[in-house]
Amino acid sequence: MESWMNALPTPCYVVDEARLIRNLSLLKSVSERSGCKVLLAQKAFSMYSLYPLMREYLHGTAASGLFEARLGTEHFGGETHVYSPAYKAEDMAELTRLCGHVIFNSFAQWERFGQQALDNGCACGLRINPECSTQTHAIYDPCAPGSRLGITAAQFQPDRLDGITGLHMHTLCEQNADALATTLRAAEEKFGAYFRRMQWLNLGGGHHVTRPDYDVDLLVSELVRVRDKYGVQVYIEPGEAVALSAGWLVTTVLDVTNNGVDIAILDTSAVCHMPDVIEMPYRPPLMDAGQPGDKAYTYRLAGPTCLAGDVIGDYSFDAPLKAGDRLAFCDMAIYTMVKSNTFNGMPLPAIAVHGRDGKSRIVKTFGYEDFKQRLS
Repeated sequence: MESWMNALPTPCYVVDEARLIRNLSLLKSVSERSGCKVLLAQKAFSMYSLYPLMREYLHGTAASGLFEARLGTEHFGGETHVYSPAYKAEDMAELTRLCGHVIFNSFAQWERFGQQALDNGCACGLRINPECSTQTHAIYDPCAPGSRLGITAAQFQPDRLDGITGLHMHTLCEQNADALATTLRAAEEKFGAYFRRMQWLNLGGGHHVTRPDYDVDLLVSELVRVRDKYGVQVYIEPGEAVALSAGWLVTTVLDVTNNGVDIAILDTSAVCHMPDVIEMPYRPPLMDAGQPGDKAYTYRLAGPTCLAGDVIGDYSFDAPLKAGDRLAFCDMAIYTMVKSNTFNGMPLPAIAVHGRDGKSRIVKTFGYEDFKQRLS
């Protein structure tokens, strides 16, 4: 583990500024090469203390509802786009004031709220569903049979497009550019006739652009092809790619026990602080650790909550673990802070930044009042 991590309180999310800038620079180069506009998908990463830095590289933010729209408008600036499977009537006045682009999930929502959005100067779009699944995680597949996300070709009503200037699709999750190429062609086959009637196309997120093996050239060529073929402004909304491999979750070992296997109980929790570990599920990488049995000492790492399944995974180490040891889980900037919770009264992790100057600073800490204020 990096020595500077020993000075942090635990548990603590820490974002590495240099790594974040590396990702942002690559995304900016994609924009410059293709002419597309790149928006931050706040659902993945909403560390607004870093928005002033990020807006030097990105064009704006994508929101999933009113609170994210406010956060993006107030702290990021630039363009603010919003999409929700269904909007609440009482939110629309503020949403249409905050957002330049409003994307509807159905023609019924467009009919109900479209005129209000147009009257407030919003560009209005519809989310389409090309029904082309290219992934194996059903929980993250917007194109799965029976999905509520987007309008299928069978439900599309081209006679109700007056006032619609764009179409939106989000079909990917942590995927390479070949999956985009596949799903784009499926979308063109079903909806291409309407693309030429649009001013913009939003290709959503799930593009793992900053992953080492990502085919950036293929992405750029697809973005340029769509732009030139249909004469539209193209948008993408990466979330994970913005902060991929740019953060850690630092934790402390509280106790070591044994029940047929050696178990280390930590002051962090899978269910509270990294819920995707449970939802996907997956085993997060851990600094200086190996697969079970690779190194001399293997432990099951688990959280302190009452949930029996609050288990992060099995890892091996060069030396025995003991109370007070520090560990650092990798790639913990994305879908962590935005999904953390206080189940069992678990404290929320502190949030820190490791700066380009090599110094770390605590951005925010949480305490009892943060737990209490969510209850009544």
